[in-house]
Amino acid sequence: MIARTFKPSTLRRIGLGLCLALAGGIGWAQQGAQPEPAAVVEPKPLGGPLLMRRLTESQYRATIADVFAPDVAIAGRFERGLREDGLIAVGTSHGSMSAFSLEQYDVSARGIAAEVTGEKRRAQFVPCQPKSESTFDKACATRFVTDYGLKLFRRPLSPQERDRFVQVAQAAQAKLGTFHQGLEYALIGMLDSPHFLLRMERAEPDPQQPGTMRLDGWSKAVRLSYFLTNTTPDAELLRAAAHGELHSEQGLARQVDRLLASPRLASSVRAFFWDMFQFDGFNDLFKDPAIYPAYTTAVARDAQEQTLRTVVSLLVTQQGDYRDLFTTRETWLSRPLGILYRVPVATRNGWERGEYPANSARAGILTDVSMLALHSHPGRSSPTLRGKSLREIFLCEKVPDPPANVNFSIVQDAVNRPGSTARLRLAEHNDNPVCAGCHKLTDPIGLTLENFDGAGSFRAKENGAELDLSGSLDGKDFSGATGLGQAMHDNPSVTGCLTEKLYRSAIGRDIAGNEEPFVEYLMGRFEAESFRVPALMRAIALSKTFYAVSPALDQGPQRTAAAAAKKGNRS
Repeated sequence: MIARTFKPSTLRRIGLGLCLALAGGIGWAQQGAQPEPAAVVEPKPLGGPLLMRRLTESQYRATIADVFAPDVAIAGRFERGLREDGLIAVGTSHGSMSAFSLEQYDVSARGIAAEVTGEKRRAQFVPCQPKSESTFDKACATRFVTDYGLKLFRRPLSPQERDRFVQVAQAAQAKLGTFHQGLEYALIGMLDSPHFLLRMERAEPDPQQPGTMRLDGWSKAVRLSYFLTNTTPDAELLRAAAHGELHSEQGLARQVDRLLASPRLASSVRAFFWDMFQFDGFNDLFKDPAIYPAYTTAVARDAQEQTLRTVVSLLVTQQGDYRDLFTTRETWLSRPLGILYRVPVATRNGWERGEYPANSARAGILTDVSMLALHSHPGRSSPTLRGKSLREIFLCEKVPDPPANVNFSIVQDAVNRPGSTARLRLAEHNDNPVCAGCHKLTDPIGLTLENFDGAGSFRAKENGAELDLSGSLDGKDFSGATGLGQAMHDNPSVTGCLTEKLYRSAIGRDIAGNEEPFVEYLMGRFEAESFRVPALMRAIALSKTFYAVSPALDQGPQRTAAAAAKKGNRS
């Protein structure tokens, strides 16, 4: 049995209902595809609209590194990504660019172009030598523009686009005096272009199904590459797109398996979980230094890295079960983190692999400083914030914000009272029936993490009082952080939520009501593959649905609400 989850926008309409649906699956060995049982087939692909998706900061940086070199400097600053229903990856297809953002993109473009065409490095990056530095060499300029146009726009330039950038190079040389200065301004124009900053999808008539449209090969390559590697298509993928190989099942499978075997898969997995875990919140996180002197900027940086290293080690390197993230005792430590964890770290500058003892209160990523500190107040822990984050991040349940007229003084006034604990304070607070409904969802799981203070350090007591770490999740009782981790491991909604979020991240939009059978299909595949994330990514990347385009898409909640009513809602 596997959990049925719904997109957050739907959950807001129908409440926190979760339905259960049976789903089958198939096996996949990393060395090659296995025959698919006849009983398990992908639902008919419905497709979604063509999108324009803004490159995320990590995608921009990776793309520049791959097109040019990892050490090419990026001088501009990046705006914080728009988070839409829990994911920046979905927000990339919403909103607009501010004047500040455009200005910073131009700062980056000018710095990159100056370095690429500058005297020190032009031999590394410019593919030809002009006949004269003072005379415009159209052939060399055309080659430069054509080569970098393909790499930056992720498709060949049209003749009109090519000629326009060549003309920019010629005009710039006429004003500035040298051929390479002309190339510099042509490159600035390409880096400032929306065709670089945005992933613009294109469709073409599908010859296999007259009257329908399909993504063109270049758009398929881009969608596939940023999903599996979080960067621009490499030369081999661009070659496959140019020869139409991505339109055949065999050609697509070759490229998918090649990219899944690449070291760049780890970068994609890291980027997805950084987004899912909402680690951009560290940009705004503050801890009172008088209360938490061990919490520093180095700790904030390393806390994210610790969790992401655990994710990559378990899910990519070991090809492990996603659910084991909540129970694993394997971890990674740096010296700044060692101070907060109160364990010695021999490595002075770097990371060392560690393991929590069997009797430790820590196990799984929920006891990482990244999770504990990010969802706490500046001067104290917060069972409510922690419980809310667990519901929303890992269970795809939307917990409403508190009403505007809530009186928080009951909780705040008793924070430092001798013998006061969060459980006692929240019990008083929850006498308000307006608050009780949501707190019943958040607090029973958040209170089990009270062994850890607002910075994530272990504590045995609060204000001198023993801590009651009992809790429950969806009817399952347990105690403490390790009990919570096991309860999350065993909760089928956890894997259903991951499936939904990974697919939403891949397509850059919310899931429509009529796409739910496909999500159920993916859940079944994920379960049959022992909840291995690379296998789920492969199922998405090889599906027809991932590439299908359609001008009309059912965005209404009626079908989902009806399904929820039939299965029954949890109050």
